[in-house]
Amino acid sequence: MKKLLAAFSLLLFAPLVWATAQAQAGSSPDPNQQKARALLNAMVEAMGGQRWLALQNSYYQGRVSGFYHGKPTGAIEDFFQWRTPDGKERVEYSKKHDDVVIFAGDQCLEATYQGKKALPKDICDDYLRRRDHSIDVAVRVWLKDPNTILISEGQTLSERHLTDQVTLISPSNDSITIQMDSETHLPRSRTFQYRDPVYHDKNEEREEYDDYHTFDGIPTAFSITRFKNADMTSQRFLYKAAYNVPLPPDAFNIDIAAAKVKK
Repeated sequence: MKKLLAAFSLLLFAPLVWATAQAQAGSSPDPNQQKARALLNAMVEAMGGQRWLALQNSYYQGRVSGFYHGKPTGAIEDFFQWRTPDGKERVEYSKKHDDVVIFAGDQCLEATYQGKKALPKDICDDYLRRRDHSIDVAVRVWLKDPNTILISEGQTLSERHLTDQVTLISPSNDSITIQMDSETHLPRSRTFQYRDPVYHDKNEEREEYDDYHTFDGIPTAFSITRFKNADMTSQRFLYKAAYNVPLPPDAFNIDIAAAKVKK
């Protein structure tokens, strides 16, 4: 009973915090929110400013390695990835490009020599969570919403880098935490939490960014490491990056992709 009461009080407290912060923000500018917004704006400028905001698409080529409980699984795969700011993504795996995954809206589809199929629900849900809590979405959607609360949480270390930490809280009480390098202002990590759909306990997803190289005026992290509840789950290393590349009109059409893979 005590646990239930504690959980219920937390549920009541969270909206109260958000409502209080909204009332304060409406009456007078909050210095902490102003500082948080300034830090996020500095991050956007560091990532390329207007050039980054106006991107039509991005292309990445690299290799991804899988981990389980922080230990390598031995799964290593080459990938070729196209992505647009509106949430469409195409990933081709292996040097033969014979395994194509397309994400568009809430659809997660795969095309192989066997034809097309929907990805398993848990894999799709995992992708959609990460997409909806990406730095792209934090800047392009959350930061533009006047009802989003911004909190500057001071400086902290992220993989030996001194960072400025900012948390964005949406009106639905969802949150994204971003750590930015205190010198370059480039993102060093992005973290969010969610309830496990089966066990209902809280999980934490974190991505760390390192080894930046600039392409077409856009600083690009060539090392991206993903963690779940502090355990490493995957690591990506890029070989190549390009922006505003020519894309055929059927780039995100799973039927066309499946037909090409079968040939």
